[in-house]
Amino acid sequence: MNAPFDLQMSRRQLLKAGGALVVTLALPLSARATEQVLRDKRGNAQPHALLDKTLDVSAVDGFIAIHQDGTVTLFSGKVDLGQGLRIAIRQMAAEELGISVDKIEMIEGDTALTPDQGPTAGSTGIMRGGVQIRQAAATAREALIAMAAERLQKQPSELIVQDGVVRPKSGGGGAGVSYAELVGGKRFNLKLDAKAPLNNPTAYRIVGKPLLRPDVPAKVTGTHTYVHDVKLPGMLHGRVLRPAGDGAQIISVDESSVKKFPGVKIVRIGDFLAVAAPDEWDAIQAAAALKVVWNDTGKLMGHDKVEQWLRSGPFDGEETLVNKGNAAAALQAASGKLSASYYWPAQTHGSIGPSCAVADVGARQATIYTASQGTHRYRPAYAQMLGLPNEAVRLVYVDGAGCYGMNGHDDAAADAALMSKALGKPVRVQWTRQDEHGFDPKGPPQALTLEAALGPDNTIAAWRTEMWLPRATASLPTVPLLAPQTAGMPQPKGISTGLITQNGDPPYQVANVSVGVHWHDSAPLRPANIRAPGKIANIFAVECMTDELAAKAGIDPLAFRLQSLKDARGAEVIRRTASLFGWEARAAGAGAGSKTNQRGRGIAYSHYKHNETYVAMAMEVEVNRASGEIRVLRVACAHDCGLIINPDGLRAQVEGSILQTISRSLFEEIRFDTRRVQNVDWASYPILTFPAMPEVRIDLIDRPTMPPLGGGEAAASPVAAALANAVWDAVGVRLRTVPFTPERVKAALASV
Repeated sequence: MNAPFDLQMSRRQLLKAGGALVVTLALPLSARATEQVLRDKRGNAQPHALLDKTLDVSAVDGFIAIHQDGTVTLFSGKVDLGQGLRIAIRQMAAEELGISVDKIEMIEGDTALTPDQGPTAGSTGIMRGGVQIRQAAATAREALIAMAAERLQKQPSELIVQDGVVRPKSGGGGAGVSYAELVGGKRFNLKLDAKAPLNNPTAYRIVGKPLLRPDVPAKVTGTHTYVHDVKLPGMLHGRVLRPAGDGAQIISVDESSVKKFPGVKIVRIGDFLAVAAPDEWDAIQAAAALKVVWNDTGKLMGHDKVEQWLRSGPFDGEETLVNKGNAAAALQAASGKLSASYYWPAQTHGSIGPSCAVADVGARQATIYTASQGTHRYRPAYAQMLGLPNEAVRLVYVDGAGCYGMNGHDDAAADAALMSKALGKPVRVQWTRQDEHGFDPKGPPQALTLEAALGPDNTIAAWRTEMWLPRATASLPTVPLLAPQTAGMPQPKGISTGLITQNGDPPYQVANVSVGVHWHDSAPLRPANIRAPGKIANIFAVECMTDELAAKAGIDPLAFRLQSLKDARGAEVIRRTASLFGWEARAAGAGAGSKTNQRGRGIAYSHYKHNETYVAMAMEVEVNRASGEIRVLRVACAHDCGLIINPDGLRAQVEGSILQTISRSLFEEIRFDTRRVQNVDWASYPILTFPAMPEVRIDLIDRPTMPPLGGGEAAASPVAAALANAVWDAVGVRLRTVPFTPERVKAALASV
């Protein structure tokens, strides 16, 4: 839900949207919100706006409501995590409905009001969620034209929609009939029509324009409402005491140690231990003061053992992902084949703001305010934990700290819900920095070994990729949550990693290719999908090996890629990146054999998931041979995700992907001993800082007649490869283990 949010709302008043509409909902909830009332700016109920709101994803009414004043509310199961969906989806709907975006409000991720469109993940916000709502809008427009045709005694083909009015095409437009007159406050009662025609892209007036995000003014002026700001009457502030070691159990708790703090309550369920107080500072102090004795554990392997563990058996399974030609025979027959191994460590999401949630759990229903990417997905998990039916639990999305997969948001919500149930009052839980780094689900580690060989014509003749990975548990509904785990409550068991095998084979024409994976059924730390899961490490390995083959062939690395790339859109992003960067053809490896050269350039290419967005990236770096420090000087990136809805929003996504992945490549690795994570603050887990930001130039390729694809992840995928290739070009060493720390750079330099 976009701001402003009424911080002093009653427990029955749930949302306040943009000063234009207020939505209240009476409980208990069912598959339909039966008492939803839309109100005008003064808070008065609109007499004919009572909606029996369906959540049916196949119904127009699931996504769109047209009110008596002609304004529109969109109901989106996908949420805006900072990626700009809040304006982009409005633009898509506005274009089809023929109205301006300022007449549209949007409610996001509310399990009582919005259809289940799946979690906001995998760059699907626009290409699935937005496209679904666009089709609903197109269906609604055709229905409105049909209604108007009957009323105006004209053929539908004689009518157009314009600014919320259906009017005749001829006679200067003539008198028409407004949407409000046709359907204001009433339901469409229509199924989505997959064949409802979309507007011609050549006539677009709204899609493709850099319209401003409605949430940004409040965010930059400090008035935006985040989930951290939600307050409910009688609300307590909670803090959870984390185990001293992974899987540690409580031996004793000295409750007298917190008696001096007024109103402090202790919640203990199994090994789930928390404190709550009316005053947040009292809760923080009590959490620090509570004397707890934990048993000692040493269950973890330590971060320095992970790669060895990944590559060692026994394995849970083996799987061949790609088998084309005969890679084994071709490699065996080749002279001078190349082989290299790569490793990507576990990483935290690194959200700048710690996770937070507010829960209000009663005997028969519960409402949870959360920044979750998957409100519908997690509702059954909370219902099971609270002993309530699914329909009695409502999750309401409210903006939180940015996330790139599942960070601590869903755990914070579970913490708050469990405490609220125990105490019978609303509870707000805000994680600490130490919680976030120490206990959020981590991006999983990956190990790869690649072999490849050139043919007589200096093209790639054979390729083999071998992966060692933790396997996502089949049909696991959600990432297992900390609160029920420590409380000893039943919940689905397994691990979640995301689709981490994709892009393990080269995007180039190769006759003999084999890609296989050795699966583990566990991970050293609780894993979850993190931005572009798996693809960054896989493309890091694939594009570094491609660079090595280009060097072996003595061919410019950009030309080497183009000679084997048959996809015209892929070739175009490479060429446009070269132009943007000022790439001059020469064989790679200017720094190889030099003891003084410090600067180099690298290039990498990605066709994301082999069927989505195209990205090419060139990078210039400087390597300090004495300190081992790498500085990225400039980045050029061409990006083709089909139809562009909002170029400003897309550019921000691309830029963010690049900068975050430079940070992950240079700095980020979770370190842990046998008991727990050790680097739990920004000093011990450094990230890219503003003074180190490189120049970033982006070329967005718009293809109005093609489907819109994802823009939230693809540009992250070639970053590490371009960076590593640039380092090799600068100083002649291949970096194959992330992060590229000064110590690793110096060790690599010392070895040549």
